[in-house]
Amino acid sequence: MNLSIKIIAIVFLISSGCQPKKDDSFAGKIRLTELNGQKIDLSSYRGKTVFINVWATWCKPCIEEMPSISEAKSILKDKNIEFLFASDESEDRIESFASKRQLDLHYVRLENMEELQIMALPTTYVLNAEGEVEFSESGYRKWDDKSNIELLTKIIEDNE
Repeated sequence: MNLSIKIIAIVFLISSGCQPKKDDSFAGKIRLTELNGQKIDLSSYRGKTVFINVWATWCKPCIEEMPSISEAKSILKDKNIEFLFASDESEDRIESFASKRQLDLHYVRLENMEELQIMALPTTYVLNAEGEVEFSESGYRKWDDKSNIELLTKIIEDNE
């Protein structure tokens, strides 16, 4: 093999290893923003369990589920978990909705619901410390029930 081919091969091998790694995890696909428009980088939550509930202001099961999520958040307040409450509606609509309720929820905006192919609401994802989906489900769930707190606690502890 002549010298120029060796150099090209070495340059190729070095450059291919230097490419930024694409994040194929769910955390790398979902696009969330704070209600002020600031992008949320889910990689900043690496090492934490992340609970993401996708909902809408017009969704009756979503609204019925909210108090149980708020209570689950309170029960798990000393655990390594972050709760995000995501809607694809406008920031103003989400803020207006939130202001009428006394729930301790971190409301955010979901920018790519269609791309994620979410077909039903509410839909909940629980991400492990690596940003991979550990649990997902569509439909209402009473999150502050003992069995659901145990489910979340087990996911949290498995990721510590």
